[in-house]
Amino acid sequence: MPDVDPASSPIVIDFVGGAVGFRLRSGEGRGQPLPRACGMAKGALPTIVDATAGMGRDAFFLASLGAQVTLIERNPQVHAALDRAMNAACDHSEDLAAIIARMTLLYGDSRDLLQTLAPEVVLVDPMHPERTKSALVKKQMRDLRDVVGADPDARELMEAALAATTHRVVLKWPQRAASIEGLRKPSHQIAGKTTRYDVFVTVPSSPPL
Repeated sequence: MPDVDPASSPIVIDFVGGAVGFRLRSGEGRGQPLPRACGMAKGALPTIVDATAGMGRDAFFLASLGAQVTLIERNPQVHAALDRAMNAACDHSEDLAAIIARMTLLYGDSRDLLQTLAPEVVLVDPMHPERTKSALVKKQMRDLRDVVGADPDARELMEAALAATTHRVVLKWPQRAASIEGLRKPSHQIAGKTTRYDVFVTVPSSPPL
């Protein structure tokens, strides 16, 4: 992947402090909407691919619960920031290093890389439709949107995820936003406060994760 000068990028990712550190210290568990959507509520530890890694928060959370998570990021600046954050967390403590050891970071387009993987679960979190009240969007997410831009290929990514997964695809999407046009209806949905998780089960005849 291309070299990226950290000083030239507005993207800062922190797995030690901030919101991610608070989430870890608060002891959020498998009963939360995301791990439930990924099939982890009953103690299962599926292999998960986060196909749109972004700030890495969801991948870190799932890894902190014991899952093996592969993060795929196609933007070089965001990928470099993730790599720095993961290394910093490893250096900070043994506990964080153990979580990072369950995270594998890849650079590239998920539509291509998913064909080489066989994950039980694929998490897809495209850049969401911009809110009308843009002031509600936190600075980190505004910076990420400025660097990454929109995700016009979200449907293509979902189709690639559905073709690659062995169990389910989880689409993270704003609670009140319209569904991605042309995408089939999910098997079920799990609602959070402002986010919903559309779950697409691909093997309904097998025991659920």
